[in-house]
Amino acid sequence: MHITEMKYLFPLHKIFMYYIPYNKSLKEFSRDLRKNSTLGEVLLWRELRAGKINGYTFNRQKPIDNYIVDFYCKPLNLVIEVDGISHFFEENAVKDAEKQKIIESLGLELIRVTEKEVRFSRKRVLQAIVTKVEEMEEKLGIEKGRVIHKHPPC
Repeated sequence: MHITEMKYLFPLHKIFMYYIPYNKSLKEFSRDLRKNSTLGEVLLWRELRAGKINGYTFNRQKPIDNYIVDFYCKPLNLVIEVDGISHFFEENAVKDAEKQKIIESLGLELIRVTEKEVRFSRKRVLQAIVTKVEEMEEKLGIEKGRVIHKHPPC
């Protein structure tokens, strides 16, 4: 079975997280992207960081497979992409569709928002994210608002 065809064997929040492919050669590039984020990414990051959305942590500019996603929440298998103006050109739209297909084949859910939506309709974007988080909690059988910690709190 090819890694992109892997699906869950057990409920992830109860047993373990399966391996998400990771291209180590993208690590430095992802750091550069974090240093050079768009305004929309910065604004959304302010709302996602430190467990502000139902207590879940998100990674920013996370390498997954041969791509870098804008935001990733491991416990929920949730990816959020902020699409700027360049994503609306045909060649980039085709690349985005391929990226989305690969991301979804890994069992991850993907939310797409535009840079403009984040900048000018942030409350609506955040509400859509909270709604998706609650859907994912229900889908995965996670108690609503239950935070999954890697390490028990002190």
